[in-house]
Amino acid sequence: MPKRVPDVIFKTRVRNDALGGPNPFEWKDLSSAEIFAGKRIVLFALPGAFTPTCSSTHLPRYEELNDEFIALGVDQVICLSVNDAFTMFQWGKNLAAKNVFLLPDGNGEFSRKMGLLVDKSNLGFGMRSWRYSMVVEDCVIEQMFVEPGFSDNCPTDPFEISDADTMLAYLKRTASAKAA
Repeated sequence: MPKRVPDVIFKTRVRNDALGGPNPFEWKDLSSAEIFAGKRIVLFALPGAFTPTCSSTHLPRYEELNDEFIALGVDQVICLSVNDAFTMFQWGKNLAAKNVFLLPDGNGEFSRKMGLLVDKSNLGFGMRSWRYSMVVEDCVIEQMFVEPGFSDNCPTDPFEISDADTMLAYLKRTASAKAA
């Protein structure tokens, strides 16, 4: 795993009300530096939008605990998936996600450079991100929680340590240690 987040360009879509019409969005490239530099970020990555665990538990719990993360000094919580910007937008809309920033890693470049891109062809998914979470301070990875069993075509979908509650507990411990 790298010590710093990889330098990539993410292809995102942002709302621009000046465009009007039913699709008031335009392309916006975001670099890793724009996302992570000078900030404390919690990022969690998951296999795919609209998939069962990702939709029922992983994203919703981070969304629910967002204010607690912010209170502990996190600037932003980000959900990354190897999906395109349109899919990520519709997934967020479907789940009424308002707090967590949904970051599309459409080509899997960030996931690949993190060393966490896996083949999920056994599920018909193709290449996807392995499930993990991390704290990033000014582009430097402070802590990672990578699910066990990392492998191509893994027959299971481990979800034990990349969850929001594990991340929250870590942030509370580090805040207490800094205060002491």
